[in-house]
Amino acid sequence: MEATAKLRHLKGSPRKARLVIDLIRGQRVSRALSILKFTEKRAADPIAQCLNSAIANATYAAEQKNIAIDPDDLWINLCYVDMGPTKGRKRMRPAPQGRAYREQRHYCHITIQVTSEEKPKTEEQLRLEALRDERIAARKAANAKKKAEAPAKKKEVAAPVEEVAAADAVAVEETVVEAPAVEEVAAADAVAVEETVEAASEEVAAATEETVESASDEVEAATEEIEVAAAEDAPAEDAPAAEETEGEESEEEKKA
Repeated sequence: MEATAKLRHLKGSPRKARLVIDLIRGQRVSRALSILKFTEKRAADPIAQCLNSAIANATYAAEQKNIAIDPDDLWINLCYVDMGPTKGRKRMRPAPQGRAYREQRHYCHITIQVTSEEKPKTEEQLRLEALRDERIAARKAANAKKKAEAPAKKKEVAAPVEEVAAADAVAVEETVVEAPAVEEVAAADAVAVEETVEAASEEVAAATEETVESASDEVEAATEEIEVAAAEDAPAEDAPAAEETEGEESEEEKKA
């Protein structure tokens, strides 16, 4: 799908407009609009408007023909600047040797054509593609040569692989046969745990008996000491009582 837009009687010389047109020739429309947006030239804005008009014309033509196109797939196929009319002004510019030049206003016409067809490849691109194809072909030939040499190595390696597989199978069978030993180990562990528990309980009982006996001995010793102390204190308390009785008896004898 192709579409064309023309801008006529643009104020400015064709030479200045061509400086901007050369920047967007052969570019995608999105990139061309970005270039025109950041180009500090007087003709950049009118050329951007002309490009947007060409994009709109292409979209409308595709809708009329019932064809679906993506505006981002469009690229600038053709763009050029033609010289427009030159209008003379009633002003003169001084020139050397007493002469005078008439001032002129230059105008130009801009034509932009966009298309959605596949962009033709340049000679440089074709040369690079040919080099790439040669490299791919050389790589394929090298891989085919390696594959042809590979089967001999695989046959030599096949026997050790089978031996390793047989050894793995034997190891699996041994593990399956030796599985009951795990139950025996568990039973032995349970018996050992019971024995340790019984030994610990016996040690605790013996320790408690020893502590009880030592406590009873200490109590008996304490009671004996108390009794001895009480016996020592008793005579001292009976002496005053005897003296009192003796005094009373002496008083009675005197009265008598």
